[in-house]
Amino acid sequence: MPLSDAQYHALAGQTLARIEATLDAWLQDDVIDIDSQRTGGLLELSLPGGSKIVINTQPPLHELWLAARGGGYHFKRVDEAWRDTKDGMEFFERLSREASAQAGQALTFSS
Repeated sequence: MPLSDAQYHALAGQTLARIEATLDAWLQDDVIDIDSQRTGGLLELSLPGGSKIVINTQPPLHELWLAARGGGYHFKRVDEAWRDTKDGMEFFERLSREASAQAGQALTFSS
């Protein structure tokens, strides 16, 4: 069953907030300093070394988009998780892989 607009906005907002909470915990625990800037449904992560990862909500499509050095990815909500529309990879797994590659150290985001 497709998401309603309200469900989409709630789930997308929770996802962005979860990422921000993870970044705050890493900063507090001195794991890594990743700056973030959120404007509405767009969250930009600035990693050490100057690279960026951008997560953007796409309300008309009910998708989340992730842009990183490794490519651009689109995610739809499937079975309680955001899944890549091409290969089915879960959003936080993809974000963890991309962030780890760009940061040069293992980083794990979780839902």
